[in-house]
Order: sequence, then structure tokens, then C-alpha cells
Amino acid sequence: MSTAATAQWHRQAFQTLGTQAYIELWCDDSTKAQQLIREVQAEFERINQLMSPYIASSELSLLNREAAAAPVAVSAEMYQLLQRARHISILSHGAFDITFASVGFYYDYRSGQKPDARQLEQGRQLVNYQSVELLANNRVKYSQPGIKIDLGGIAKGYAVERAIGLLAAQGIKHAQLTAGGDSRLLGDKTGKPWLVGVKHPRQEDKYAVTLPLTDSAISTSGDYERFFIEDGVRYHHILDPKTGKSAAGALSVSVIGADTTQTDALSTTLFVLGLKQGMALIEQIDGYEAIFIDAERKMYFSSGLTP
Repeated sequence: MSTAATAQWHRQAFQTLGTQAYIELWCDDSTKAQQLIREVQAEFERINQLMSPYIASSELSLLNREAAAAPVAVSAEMYQLLQRARHISILSHGAFDITFASVGFYYDYRSGQKPDARQLEQGRQLVNYQSVELLANNRVKYSQPGIKIDLGGIAKGYAVERAIGLLAAQGIKHAQLTAGGDSRLLGDKTGKPWLVGVKHPRQEDKYAVTLPLTDSAISTSGDYERFFIEDGVRYHHILDPKTGKSAAGALSVSVIGADTTQTDALSTTLFVLGLKQGMALIEQIDGYEAIFIDAERKMYFSSGLTP
């Protein structure tokens, strides 16, 4: 009997990194498939323990507590992700900035809390990616007290990319892994492309567009993920580092490319930049494409996606 005949899809939904995740993989050995799904979940949890701002023992929390006083040694993994974040900050002239958390921590979207004028002004003055100094031997120093970083715009994509790499290393040829707005596809869906839907930003359970994709990543940043509305104003979690307020102009931005760490960070970046500057940036980055949905709910595609 051929093994292909017994191969099947194995699927699992789980909670991780403060969001809903989903894995689907093709494997001819049920026991191996379940083991791999457990390993994927463990990898997410490992990254959560390293990078979560909500876990006091995480390296990120340690940096936020101590790096203003003296350099803090971190793992090579954390250091490299901070380098990648900085690269995108430089590329986008600060539209992507992990120190947004210096003002971001005043917001609580669940309880509808936002900074008052004084907090906003104080926090905003601390937002500057150049204040995070990356020193020799994986050491990190903050140039002044009060700075906080958050890897919310890049860590989920990084975790997805790591976990897909783990599946590929174990011989899996077809898989889909999604966490929040970040998805990575391994191979095709056994002979057909995967169909990935981009959520409609204003209609729950509807897609704005569906894309056939193979062996690639797609990340979507939207103003509907974490938000509250007060006096008709929508306060959402994608902050413009320059103002400390929710970025305006787009309802959602999706970025497609080879690497989920990159698509995650770029979707946030383009959302902050807005349609005109965001499209100009994505057109300069080889192998990456974008879809914007603007405030009028009109859809725009970068040149590589235009039919």
C-alpha cells in the first residue's frame, strides 16, 4: 500500500501570543503529525516567554526594567530580532519603531483607556528607535529612562516563520500556519495553491479579497484588531510613532512576500505610512507586494499584484 494513500491533513487551533492560531499540515504519520503540532505550540510558547511584555521574566521585560541604567546582555536571538526591527525603522524613516511602547503602554483597548494630554506628550518624547543602542556581545542599552519597547509588530511573524522552518526541517512539504494576522504557507495545498482571504475591515466573517498563494507569507494589519470607540473616534493599537496616536488613513494593509518576520513588520510600517508613502516604500522592496484598503474602503494593489 502506498503511503500517499494514507496521508492526510492534520489540523489544530490554539491560543498563543495573545491571539488565535491555526495549523494545518499534510503528513502520512498521525503520531508524527501530532508531535510536530506540539512542537510548533512549544516554539510559540518559547518565543512568548522570551519576548512578551506581559511576562516579568521575559528578556523584553528585563530590558524595559534595566537597560536604561546599564547595558543588558540578551540572547543572540533577541539581539538579531532587535537588529531586524532597527533595519525596518531605518528603511521607513521611523514609521516602524519598537519604542512606540513608551506611549503605547498608556493605552488599554479592553477597558477603553487612553493617555491624557500630559502622558501623551511625555511618552511621545521617548519614542525614538535610535535610543535603543545595540552594543557588542549582544548587549542592549537604552539612552534614557522611561523608554519601553514592544515587539508586537514583528514577534508574531517571527514565531510563525520559526515554526514553519521547524516543520520544513522535519520533512513536511505542505502546511499552513496562522497566528493573528500573520500566515505562512509551506508548499502548495497538494497540487493547488492555497486560497488566503484578506478580512473585510468592516464586515465580520467576510473577505475583501481572496488570493491564491504558494510557499509564501502574508501579514495583515488592521484597525479592527484591538480598538475601542469613544465619541465617534476609533482608538486602535497601530500607533503612529510621531504622534503617539492611532495611525489614520487606512483600514487595513496586507503584505505578501517570502518571510513572515518581514511581512509582519512591513504591514505595520505601511499602515503607519499610509497609501502614498507606503506604496512608494513597498515598490522599492524586491519580492514584496501590498494591498491597501483605505478609509473609503477602496482597494489598492502594488504593481506586482496588479492583474
